Amino acid sequence: MRSDSLRSTTGGFERATLLTVTAALALVMLAGCATSTSRQSQRSDASPMAAAVMHDSAPVAAGPEGFRWNKDENRPALPPIDLSEPGAVARTEGVATIIDTRTFPVQIQDVRGTERDLRMKDNLPPHQRTKKPTVSPVDETIEIGGMLEVARTVPDALFPGISQTPWTPPDITLAVGPNHVVSTVNMAVAFHDKQGNLQFQANLDSTGSPGFFETVGASTFTFDPKCFYDHSAQRFVIVALETYGTTQAFIDIAVSDDSDPNGLWYKYRTNAVVAGGGGQTYWVDYPGFGYDEDAYYVTGNLFGLNAGGFGGAIFRIYPKAPLLTGSPVTFTDLRDSSAASVQVAQCFGNNIAPFFVSDENNSQMRIQAIRNPLTTPTISTSIVNVPAFTYPTGDAPNPGGNIDVLDGRIMNAHWRDGKLFFGHGIFASGKAQARWYQVNTNNWPTSGSPSLFQSGTFNLGGTLTSFFPAIGSNKHGDVGMVVAGCNSSTRPSVYVTARRSTDPLGTLGAGTVVATGTNGASGRWGDYFDITTDPVDDATFWYIGQVQNSGGWQSIIGSFLVTCPANINGDDVLDVLDFLDYLDAFGNCDGQPAPCSSGGVSADFNGDTIVDVLDFLDFLDAYGSGC
Repeated sequence: MRSDSLRSTTGGFERATLLTVTAALALVMLAGCATSTSRQSQRSDASPMAAAVMHDSAPVAAGPEGFRWNKDENRPALPPIDLSEPGAVARTEGVATIIDTRTFPVQIQDVRGTERDLRMKDNLPPHQRTKKPTVSPVDETIEIGGMLEVARTVPDALFPGISQTPWTPPDITLAVGPNHVVSTVNMAVAFHDKQGNLQFQANLDSTGSPGFFETVGASTFTFDPKCFYDHSAQRFVIVALETYGTTQAFIDIAVSDDSDPNGLWYKYRTNAVVAGGGGQTYWVDYPGFGYDEDAYYVTGNLFGLNAGGFGGAIFRIYPKAPLLTGSPVTFTDLRDSSAASVQVAQCFGNNIAPFFVSDENNSQMRIQAIRNPLTTPTISTSIVNVPAFTYPTGDAPNPGGNIDVLDGRIMNAHWRDGKLFFGHGIFASGKAQARWYQVNTNNWPTSGSPSLFQSGTFNLGGTLTSFFPAIGSNKHGDVGMVVAGCNSSTRPSVYVTARRSTDPLGTLGAGTVVATGTNGASGRWGDYFDITTDPVDDATFWYIGQVQNSGGWQSIIGSFLVTCPANINGDDVLDVLDFLDYLDAFGNCDGQPAPCSSGGVSADFNGDTIVDVLDFLDFLDAYGSGC
């Protein structure tokens, strides 16, 4: 960890500049902190911060005097955001600090620190929520899909991301743009090109040189960062949390000015102290982070700040338009006191509303939406029955001990053209396994209700566990997923899997192992993986996973393609040879029952056990789509 004062010898930063900016920042420690339950919001960020970061048209990064973080230390109290009444809507204004990462004196900082395996939960206020209820199966007719014998994945890029920082678990996420990959961990951020070359790396807090969010006022403890690439606005977006003593909590959010993360970022440090009634205040933990065309959305668990207790889930709406230009933003907060560990969907396509999901119990999912998010937001809730499951009751054994697979909460959510995908961990057949779902949102919340379309369990077979699932879909309707897996003799490994849209409902292809570490692991080690699609083709899946080496945890970044059904000769190139090979197989098998093949090519293209003109037409359609 960094020493107790910000070094005056830090690159090109003048000590006088540091003192000037530090004084300005001290005056605006309550950045983004005014709140009101009415539509009138008070300006809370003072203009000196925005003014202080620009000198001679060149942004200068600076931060407050660093000091060792003390979780019990009280700092100037923030005015609580009042969400005490059911249905309350609170609006607060924040302003941006504009920072150019290219001016950081050290572009690739050492984020490993001098300490190891500091546990995040030990540096936060006490927090615990009640376990979700266990009920009898609500609908015993719902079927669960299984595994295909063949793999559907073709691994492509693979390179190491950020390695062991002082903190465990790392809570890894990634964002993929046209030319770059951004990843976040506790407590660092990195920019790579798609060939794996590291271009930028820094701590997120004030232990950096400087830290990524230090430049907007963050002190020596940020946690639970997440990131994504907004494919519609073509921007990278990063969020991180802060909590101090019994008086302060923040949500920090940063938006790049274009599709290259190297350069200008608009950064906001916004108040996250929530009043729940009776003098009780809360801080935010375990954020969900997603977007649609209109806004960026952050959810989180509300734990007691000035006293114990659990306050449900916060839903925060950041209108996108002002954040894309670094303008002042009025963000909106709502609360659902009955929800917990809510994930926000990243939306692709024309969505009626932003969608959210959490587990209601072991037989139902809570699907939520915010109607009119930019004007008069209200939360709509629908309960969807799913195949009953058992919450994880055991860890994941491996040569290094037992990895905590968490409590069955939803890990991520992805929405595309009416289909909501999400996954979580369960306990089945005596081991941890990954469960996934597709819920069709239909016309809800305008009318009707969402409905379960398919679900499945990813079973690696034998005693191999599967956990930390992250799931998404691409423009072809393919579904991709990344998971962790191990057993008592297998070190923690990263597996990828996928399904084609034409595969039997609920099924996934056989898992493909893409990375295995040199060591085993134990305890809180994840807590989750991440996946997305490449905005260049909206077909290639990119993922981030994790292994364990002698130096600690190591994030792994990679990509894969879903096997192309028209590439029937298996050479991973779709060309005229595939067409000729299938034409030969069909000519020899037309009218014959399956299996029937020629030259090793099956003529039963659609898998309906009879070779007929439908197979030929389906092949032509797949071939013409270019996969």
